[in-house]
Amino acid sequence: MPYDRISTAGKAAMIPFVKNAWALLFGMLLLMIGNGLQGTLLGVRGELEGFSTFQMSIVMSAYFLGFLFSSRMAPEMIRRVGHVRVFAALASFISAVLILYPSVPNPWVWTIGRFIIGFCFCGVYVTAESWLNNAAENETRGKALSVYMMVQVVGIVAAQGLLLVADPGGFILFVIPSVLVSIAVTPILLSVSPTPAFETTKAMTLRQLLDASPLGCVGIFLLGGVFAAMFGMGAVYGAQAGMSLPEISLFVASFYIGAVFLQFPLGWLSDRMDRRLLILISALIAGCAALLGVFSGGNYPVLIVSALLVGGLSNPLYSLLIAYTNDFLEREDMAAASGGLLFINGVGAIAGPIITGWAMGVFGPEGYFVLIAILLLALAGYAAYRMTQRPAVSVEDTGAYSPLSPRSTAVAMEAAQEYAADMAEEAEEAALSDDAAA
Repeated sequence: MPYDRISTAGKAAMIPFVKNAWALLFGMLLLMIGNGLQGTLLGVRGELEGFSTFQMSIVMSAYFLGFLFSSRMAPEMIRRVGHVRVFAALASFISAVLILYPSVPNPWVWTIGRFIIGFCFCGVYVTAESWLNNAAENETRGKALSVYMMVQVVGIVAAQGLLLVADPGGFILFVIPSVLVSIAVTPILLSVSPTPAFETTKAMTLRQLLDASPLGCVGIFLLGGVFAAMFGMGAVYGAQAGMSLPEISLFVASFYIGAVFLQFPLGWLSDRMDRRLLILISALIAGCAALLGVFSGGNYPVLIVSALLVGGLSNPLYSLLIAYTNDFLEREDMAAASGGLLFINGVGAIAGPIITGWAMGVFGPEGYFVLIAILLLALAGYAAYRMTQRPAVSVEDTGAYSPLSPRSTAVAMEAAQEYAADMAEEAEEAALSDDAAA
Protein backbone atom coordinates (compact mmCIF):
# COMPACT_ATOMS: atom_id res chain seq x y z
CA MET A 1 0.00 0.00 0.00
CA PRO A 2 1.59 3.30 -1.05
CA TYR A 3 2.48 5.57 1.85
CA ASP A 4 0.60 8.55 0.39
CA ARG A 5 -2.63 6.71 -0.41
CA ILE A 6 -5.44 8.29 1.62
CA SER A 7 -9.06 7.68 0.73
CA THR A 8 -11.58 10.52 0.47
CA ALA A 9 -13.55 8.88 3.25
CA GLY A 10 -10.42 8.81 5.40
CA LYS A 11 -9.84 12.54 4.90
CA ALA A 12 -13.43 13.34 5.79
CA ALA A 13 -13.29 11.10 8.86
CA MET A 14 -10.27 13.01 10.18
CA ILE A 15 -12.43 16.06 10.90
CA PRO A 16 -14.58 14.41 13.60
CA PHE A 17 -11.48 12.65 14.94
CA VAL A 18 -9.61 15.92 15.49
CA LYS A 19 -12.77 17.50 16.92
CA ASN A 20 -13.19 14.68 19.44
CA ALA A 21 -9.50 14.22 20.28
CA TRP A 22 -8.13 17.79 20.37
CA ALA A 23 -8.19 18.00 24.18
CA LEU A 24 -6.44 14.63 24.44
CA LEU A 25 -3.81 15.74 21.93
CA PHE A 26 -3.36 19.05 23.76
CA GLY A 27 -2.90 17.21 27.04
CA MET A 28 -0.33 14.92 25.42
CA LEU A 29 1.49 17.97 24.08
CA LEU A 30 1.81 19.37 27.60
CA LEU A 31 3.01 16.00 28.89
CA MET A 32 5.68 15.81 26.17
CA ILE A 33 6.85 19.35 26.96
CA GLY A 34 7.15 18.43 30.62
CA ASN A 35 9.00 15.19 29.89
CA GLY A 36 11.30 16.78 27.32
CA LEU A 37 12.19 19.64 29.64
CA GLN A 38 13.03 17.48 32.64
CA GLY A 39 15.24 15.18 30.59
CA THR A 40 17.40 18.01 29.21
CA LEU A 41 17.33 19.98 32.45
CA LEU A 42 18.76 17.09 34.48
CA GLY A 43 21.71 16.82 32.10
CA VAL A 44 22.53 20.50 32.58
CA ARG A 45 21.84 20.55 36.32
CA GLY A 46 23.93 17.43 36.87
CA GLU A 47 26.94 19.22 35.41
CA LEU A 48 26.30 22.21 37.72
CA GLU A 49 26.08 19.85 40.71
CA GLY A 50 29.40 18.26 39.81
CA PHE A 51 28.03 14.78 39.04
CA SER A 52 30.40 12.57 37.04
CA THR A 53 29.56 11.36 33.53
CA PHE A 54 29.14 7.83 34.85
CA GLN A 55 26.74 8.99 37.55
CA MET A 56 24.66 10.88 34.99
CA SER A 57 24.63 7.88 32.68
CA ILE A 58 23.13 5.78 35.49
CA VAL A 59 20.57 8.51 36.22
CA MET A 60 19.53 8.72 32.57
CA SER A 61 19.45 4.94 32.12
CA ALA A 62 17.02 4.59 35.04
CA TYR A 63 14.27 6.32 33.03
CA PHE A 64 14.34 3.62 30.36
CA LEU A 65 14.44 0.86 32.98
CA GLY A 66 11.32 2.31 34.61
CA PHE A 67 9.68 2.68 31.20
CA LEU A 68 10.37 -0.97 30.38
CA PHE A 69 8.99 -2.20 33.73
CA SER A 70 5.87 -0.09 33.30
CA SER A 71 5.26 -1.37 29.79
CA ARG A 72 4.69 -4.77 31.40
CA MET A 73 2.85 -3.64 34.54
CA ALA A 74 0.72 -0.67 33.41
CA PRO A 75 -1.76 -2.76 31.38
CA GLU A 76 -2.51 -4.91 34.43
CA MET A 77 -2.89 -1.80 36.61
CA ILE A 78 -5.40 -0.37 34.14
CA ARG A 79 -7.38 -3.61 34.03
CA ARG A 80 -7.56 -3.70 37.84
CA VAL A 81 -8.48 -0.11 38.72
CA GLY A 82 -9.32 1.61 35.42
CA HIS A 83 -7.84 4.22 33.10
CA VAL A 84 -8.85 7.30 35.07
CA ARG A 85 -7.36 6.25 38.39
CA VAL A 86 -4.11 5.03 36.85
CA PHE A 87 -3.73 8.19 34.79
CA ALA A 88 -4.40 10.55 37.70
CA ALA A 89 -2.23 8.64 40.18
CA LEU A 90 0.79 8.37 37.90
CA ALA A 91 0.56 12.02 36.82
CA SER A 92 0.54 13.03 40.50
CA PHE A 93 3.68 10.99 41.13
CA ILE A 94 5.39 12.68 38.16
CA SER A 95 4.61 16.15 39.52
CA ALA A 96 5.91 15.21 42.96
CA VAL A 97 9.19 13.72 41.74
CA LEU A 98 9.91 16.72 39.49
CA ILE A 99 9.77 18.99 42.55
CA LEU A 100 12.04 16.65 44.55
CA TYR A 101 14.92 16.74 42.04
CA PRO A 102 16.31 20.17 43.04
CA SER A 103 15.48 19.58 46.70
CA VAL A 104 17.77 16.53 46.95
CA PRO A 105 20.67 16.94 44.46
CA ASN A 106 22.08 13.46 44.92
CA PRO A 107 22.79 11.19 41.93
CA TRP A 108 21.35 8.07 43.58
CA VAL A 109 18.19 9.91 44.65
CA TRP A 110 17.92 11.20 41.09
CA THR A 111 18.33 7.65 39.79
CA ILE A 112 15.36 6.51 41.86
CA GLY A 113 13.43 9.56 40.73
CA ARG A 114 14.20 8.90 37.07
CA PHE A 115 13.08 5.29 37.45
CA ILE A 116 9.77 6.49 38.93
CA ILE A 117 9.41 9.14 36.22
CA GLY A 118 10.02 6.56 33.48
CA PHE A 119 7.57 4.14 35.05
CA CYS A 120 4.88 6.80 35.45
CA PHE A 121 5.27 8.39 32.02
CA CYS A 122 4.97 4.98 30.36
CA GLY A 123 1.75 4.30 32.27
CA VAL A 124 0.40 7.75 31.37
CA TYR A 125 1.25 7.18 27.70
CA VAL A 126 -0.37 3.72 27.71
CA THR A 127 -3.57 5.25 29.11
CA ALA A 128 -3.65 8.24 26.77
CA GLU A 129 -2.75 6.19 23.69
CA SER A 130 -5.54 3.71 24.40
CA TRP A 131 -7.99 6.64 24.52
CA LEU A 132 -6.52 8.05 21.32
CA ASN A 133 -6.72 4.68 19.57
CA ASN A 134 -10.33 4.34 20.69
CA ALA A 135 -11.14 7.75 19.18
CA ALA A 136 -9.80 6.77 15.74
CA GLU A 137 -11.70 4.80 13.12
CA ASN A 138 -10.02 2.27 10.84
CA GLU A 139 -9.83 4.75 7.96
CA THR A 140 -8.21 7.43 10.14
CA ARG A 141 -5.87 5.29 12.22
CA GLY A 142 -2.80 5.93 10.07
CA LYS A 143 -3.36 9.70 10.07
CA ALA A 144 -4.12 9.65 13.79
CA LEU A 145 -0.76 8.00 14.44
CA SER A 146 0.92 10.65 12.28
CA VAL A 147 -0.76 13.46 14.22
CA TYR A 148 0.19 11.84 17.52
CA MET A 149 3.81 11.52 16.42
CA MET A 150 3.90 15.18 15.39
CA VAL A 151 2.47 16.20 18.78
CA GLN A 152 5.29 14.28 20.48
CA VAL A 153 7.99 15.91 18.36
CA VAL A 154 6.54 19.42 18.76
CA GLY A 155 6.37 18.89 22.53
CA ILE A 156 10.00 17.77 22.77
CA VAL A 157 11.22 20.68 20.60
CA ALA A 158 9.15 23.25 22.50
CA ALA A 159 10.55 21.93 25.78
CA GLN A 160 14.06 22.89 24.73
CA GLY A 161 12.96 26.50 24.34
CA LEU A 162 11.60 26.55 27.88
CA LEU A 163 15.08 25.68 29.10
CA LEU A 164 15.99 29.33 28.51
CA VAL A 165 13.29 30.98 30.63
CA ALA A 166 15.05 30.59 34.00
CA ASP A 167 18.32 29.64 35.70
CA PRO A 168 18.90 25.84 35.56
CA GLY A 169 20.60 26.15 38.94
CA GLY A 170 17.34 27.19 40.59
CA PHE A 171 13.88 25.70 41.20
CA ILE A 172 11.75 27.38 38.53
CA LEU A 173 12.66 25.07 35.66
CA PHE A 174 11.68 22.07 37.77
CA VAL A 175 8.40 23.68 38.77
CA ILE A 176 7.40 24.36 35.14
CA PRO A 177 7.25 20.69 34.00
CA SER A 178 5.53 19.76 37.27
CA VAL A 179 2.83 22.35 36.59
CA LEU A 180 2.53 21.32 32.93
CA VAL A 181 1.98 17.68 33.85
CA SER A 182 -0.68 18.68 36.41
CA ILE A 183 -2.46 20.91 33.87
CA ALA A 184 -2.28 18.19 31.20
CA VAL A 185 -4.41 15.89 33.31
CA THR A 186 -7.38 18.28 33.34
CA PRO A 187 -8.35 18.45 29.64
CA ILE A 188 -7.74 14.73 29.20
CA LEU A 189 -9.83 13.58 32.14
CA LEU A 190 -12.65 16.07 31.52
CA SER A 191 -12.97 15.41 27.80
CA VAL A 192 -12.31 11.71 27.24
CA SER A 193 -15.44 9.59 27.27
CA PRO A 194 -16.23 6.79 27.31
CA THR A 195 -13.40 4.87 28.91
CA PRO A 196 -12.16 2.39 26.31
CA ALA A 197 -11.93 -1.33 26.87
CA PHE A 198 -8.33 -2.32 27.44
CA GLU A 199 -7.00 -5.52 25.98
CA THR A 200 -3.47 -6.42 25.03
CA THR A 201 -2.38 -9.01 22.52
CA LYS A 202 -0.31 -11.94 23.69
CA ALA A 203 3.24 -11.27 22.55
CA MET A 204 5.22 -13.48 20.22
CA THR A 205 8.27 -15.15 21.71
CA LEU A 206 11.58 -13.42 21.02
CA ARG A 207 12.76 -16.56 19.24
CA GLN A 208 9.80 -16.42 16.83
CA LEU A 209 10.37 -12.72 16.25
CA LEU A 210 14.09 -13.17 15.59
CA ASP A 211 13.39 -16.02 13.18
CA ALA A 212 10.87 -13.88 11.32
CA SER A 213 13.10 -10.82 10.96
CA PRO A 214 16.69 -10.88 12.23
CA LEU A 215 17.34 -7.42 10.77
CA GLY A 216 14.23 -5.99 12.43
CA CYS A 217 15.24 -7.32 15.85
CA VAL A 218 18.92 -6.36 15.67
CA GLY A 219 18.09 -2.96 14.20
CA ILE A 220 15.50 -2.15 16.86
CA PHE A 221 18.00 -3.13 19.58
CA LEU A 222 20.76 -0.92 18.16
CA LEU A 223 18.37 1.99 17.69
CA GLY A 224 17.35 1.67 21.33
CA GLY A 225 20.92 2.62 22.26
CA VAL A 226 20.95 5.47 19.73
CA PHE A 227 17.69 6.99 20.97
CA ALA A 228 18.65 6.66 24.62
CA ALA A 229 21.91 8.47 23.89
CA MET A 230 20.10 11.27 22.05
CA PHE A 231 17.26 11.62 24.55
CA GLY A 232 19.19 10.90 27.74
CA MET A 233 22.75 12.11 27.22
CA GLY A 234 22.47 14.95 24.68
CA ALA A 235 22.37 17.67 27.33
CA VAL A 236 25.18 15.96 29.29
CA TYR A 237 27.31 16.04 26.14
CA GLY A 238 26.46 19.70 25.50
CA ALA A 239 27.40 20.70 29.05
CA GLN A 240 30.71 18.80 28.92
CA ALA A 241 31.50 20.23 25.48
CA GLY A 242 31.22 23.73 26.94
CA MET A 243 28.05 24.79 25.14
CA SER A 244 26.01 27.66 26.48
CA LEU A 245 22.44 27.03 27.61
CA PRO A 246 20.87 28.34 24.34
CA GLU A 247 23.33 26.20 22.37
CA ILE A 248 22.41 23.07 24.37
CA SER A 249 18.73 23.84 23.82
CA LEU A 250 19.11 24.08 20.04
CA PHE A 251 21.47 21.10 19.89
CA VAL A 252 19.01 18.75 21.64
CA ALA A 253 16.06 20.12 19.64
CA SER A 254 17.93 19.51 16.36
CA PHE A 255 17.68 15.73 16.76
CA TYR A 256 13.89 16.03 16.64
CA ILE A 257 13.63 18.87 14.12
CA GLY A 258 15.46 16.68 11.62
CA ALA A 259 12.86 13.96 12.12
CA VAL A 260 10.05 16.36 11.17
CA PHE A 261 11.56 16.92 7.73
CA LEU A 262 12.76 13.39 6.93
CA GLN A 263 10.10 11.11 8.46
CA PHE A 264 7.62 11.44 5.61
CA PRO A 265 10.03 11.41 2.62
CA LEU A 266 11.60 8.21 3.95
CA GLY A 267 8.15 6.78 4.56
CA TRP A 268 7.24 7.52 0.95
CA LEU A 269 10.43 5.83 -0.28
CA SER A 270 9.90 2.80 1.94
CA ASP A 271 6.83 1.76 -0.05
CA ARG A 272 8.67 2.05 -3.37
CA MET A 273 12.00 0.24 -2.93
CA ASP A 274 13.75 -2.59 -1.10
CA ARG A 275 13.41 -1.56 2.53
CA ARG A 276 16.70 -3.20 3.44
CA LEU A 277 18.52 -0.93 1.00
CA LEU A 278 16.78 2.11 2.45
CA ILE A 279 17.70 0.96 5.97
CA LEU A 280 21.30 0.49 4.88
CA ILE A 281 21.55 3.90 3.20
CA SER A 282 19.81 5.74 6.04
CA ALA A 283 21.92 4.11 8.76
CA LEU A 284 25.12 4.67 6.77
CA ILE A 285 24.43 8.37 6.23
CA ALA A 286 23.39 8.80 9.88
CA GLY A 287 26.56 6.99 11.04
CA CYS A 288 28.72 9.22 8.86
CA ALA A 289 26.89 12.27 10.26
CA ALA A 290 27.78 11.06 13.77
CA LEU A 291 31.42 10.77 12.70
CA LEU A 292 31.14 14.36 11.52
CA GLY A 293 30.32 15.24 15.13
CA VAL A 294 33.33 13.26 16.36
CA PHE A 295 35.75 15.17 14.11
CA SER A 296 34.02 18.55 14.29
CA GLY A 297 36.55 19.94 16.72
CA GLY A 298 33.69 21.43 18.72
CA ASN A 299 32.53 23.59 15.79
CA TYR A 300 28.94 24.35 16.79
CA PRO A 301 27.35 24.73 13.30
CA VAL A 302 28.89 21.38 12.31
CA LEU A 303 27.47 19.78 15.47
CA ILE A 304 24.00 21.10 14.61
CA VAL A 305 24.23 19.64 11.09
CA SER A 306 25.35 16.34 12.62
CA ALA A 307 22.42 16.34 15.07
CA LEU A 308 19.90 17.19 12.34
CA LEU A 309 21.05 14.30 10.16
CA VAL A 310 21.46 11.75 12.97
CA GLY A 311 18.03 12.53 14.45
CA GLY A 312 16.36 13.04 11.09
CA LEU A 313 17.42 9.62 9.83
CA SER A 314 17.32 7.61 13.08
CA ASN A 315 13.69 8.41 13.93
CA PRO A 316 12.31 7.18 10.58
CA LEU A 317 14.56 4.13 10.82
CA TYR A 318 12.52 3.02 13.83
CA SER A 319 9.28 3.01 11.83
CA LEU A 320 11.06 1.57 8.81
CA LEU A 321 12.36 -1.42 10.78
CA ILE A 322 8.88 -2.10 12.16
CA ALA A 323 7.40 -1.96 8.65
CA TYR A 324 10.14 -4.28 7.39
CA THR A 325 9.45 -6.76 10.20
CA ASN A 326 5.75 -6.72 9.30
CA ASP A 327 6.63 -7.81 5.77
CA PHE A 328 7.55 -11.24 7.19
CA LEU A 329 4.63 -11.64 9.59
CA GLU A 330 1.17 -12.99 9.05
CA ARG A 331 -1.61 -10.46 9.49
CA GLU A 332 -2.75 -11.98 12.79
CA ASP A 333 0.81 -11.89 14.19
CA MET A 334 1.54 -8.20 13.54
CA ALA A 335 0.00 -6.84 16.73
CA ALA A 336 1.48 -9.71 18.73
CA ALA A 337 4.97 -8.75 17.55
CA SER A 338 4.72 -5.26 19.09
CA GLY A 339 5.47 -6.42 22.63
CA GLY A 340 8.64 -8.23 21.58
CA LEU A 341 9.89 -5.31 19.50
CA LEU A 342 9.32 -2.87 22.35
CA PHE A 343 11.12 -5.15 24.80
CA ILE A 344 14.14 -5.47 22.50
CA ASN A 345 14.22 -1.70 21.97
CA GLY A 346 13.89 -1.14 25.73
CA VAL A 347 16.88 -3.35 26.53
CA GLY A 348 18.98 -1.38 24.06
CA ALA A 349 17.72 1.89 25.55
CA ILE A 350 18.70 0.88 29.11
CA ALA A 351 22.25 0.03 28.01
CA GLY A 352 22.59 3.12 25.79
CA PRO A 353 23.24 5.85 28.39
CA ILE A 354 25.57 3.64 30.46
CA ILE A 355 27.74 2.74 27.45
CA THR A 356 27.61 6.36 26.30
CA GLY A 357 28.82 7.51 29.71
CA TRP A 358 31.66 5.00 29.51
CA ALA A 359 32.61 6.19 26.01
CA MET A 360 32.60 9.82 27.14
CA GLY A 361 34.84 8.86 30.05
CA VAL A 362 37.32 7.19 27.65
CA PHE A 363 37.22 9.56 24.67
CA GLY A 364 36.01 12.76 26.31
CA PRO A 365 32.80 14.48 25.14
CA GLU A 366 33.41 13.14 21.61
CA GLY A 367 32.66 9.67 22.96
CA TYR A 368 29.00 10.64 22.73
CA PHE A 369 29.14 10.71 18.93
CA VAL A 370 31.60 7.80 18.82
CA LEU A 371 29.02 5.44 20.31
CA ILE A 372 26.18 6.71 18.11
CA ALA A 373 28.38 6.27 15.02
CA ILE A 374 29.34 2.71 16.00
CA LEU A 375 25.70 1.69 16.57
CA LEU A 376 24.45 3.20 13.30
CA LEU A 377 27.30 1.87 11.19
CA ALA A 378 26.81 -1.57 12.79
CA LEU A 379 23.16 -1.39 11.71
CA ALA A 380 24.18 -0.46 8.15
CA GLY A 381 26.68 -3.32 8.06
CA TYR A 382 24.16 -5.85 9.34
CA ALA A 383 21.58 -4.66 6.78
CA ALA A 384 24.14 -5.21 4.03
CA TYR A 385 24.83 -8.72 5.36
CA ARG A 386 21.12 -9.60 5.53
CA MET A 387 20.70 -8.56 1.89
CA THR A 388 22.94 -11.50 1.00
CA GLN A 389 20.91 -13.97 3.08
CA ARG A 390 17.35 -13.48 1.89
CA PRO A 391 15.73 -12.28 -1.35
CA ALA A 392 13.98 -8.94 -1.27
CA VAL A 393 10.22 -8.74 -0.76
CA SER A 394 8.56 -7.32 -3.86
CA VAL A 395 7.27 -3.78 -3.49
CA GLU A 396 3.74 -5.02 -4.25
CA ASP A 397 3.87 -7.37 -1.27
CA THR A 398 5.16 -4.93 1.33
CA GLY A 399 2.89 -3.59 4.07
CA ALA A 400 2.10 0.02 4.88
CA TYR A 401 4.61 2.29 6.61
CA SER A 402 3.23 3.94 9.75
CA PRO A 403 5.22 6.76 11.38
CA LEU A 404 5.93 5.88 15.01
CA SER A 405 7.93 7.52 17.74
CA PRO A 406 10.44 5.50 19.82
CA ARG A 407 8.68 7.04 22.84
CA SER A 408 5.39 5.32 21.98
CA THR A 409 4.11 2.40 24.05
CA ALA A 410 2.66 -0.97 23.09
CA VAL A 411 -0.77 0.60 22.54
CA ALA A 412 0.44 2.86 19.73
CA MET A 413 2.64 0.09 18.39
CA GLU A 414 -0.27 -2.36 18.22
CA ALA A 415 -2.43 0.33 16.57
CA ALA A 416 0.27 0.80 13.94
CA GLN A 417 0.52 -2.94 13.42
CA GLU A 418 -3.26 -3.23 13.04
CA TYR A 419 -3.25 -0.34 10.57
CA ALA A 420 -0.52 -2.03 8.52
CA ALA A 421 -2.50 -5.27 8.53
CA ASP A 422 -5.69 -3.49 7.44
CA MET A 423 -3.86 -1.72 4.62
CA ALA A 424 -2.35 -5.02 3.46
CA GLU A 425 -5.79 -6.63 3.41
CA GLU A 426 -7.25 -3.70 1.47
CA ALA A 427 -4.41 -3.87 -1.05
CA GLU A 428 -4.98 -7.61 -1.49
CA GLU A 429 -8.71 -7.10 -2.02
CA ALA A 430 -8.06 -4.32 -4.52
CA ALA A 431 -5.63 -6.54 -6.44
CA LEU A 432 -8.22 -9.36 -6.57
CA SER A 433 -10.86 -6.93 -7.80
CA ASP A 434 -8.53 -5.66 -10.53
CA ASP A 435 -7.78 -9.22 -11.62
CA ALA A 436 -11.48 -10.05 -11.71
CA ALA A 437 -12.25 -6.95 -13.78
CA ALA A 438 -9.47 -7.82 -16.22
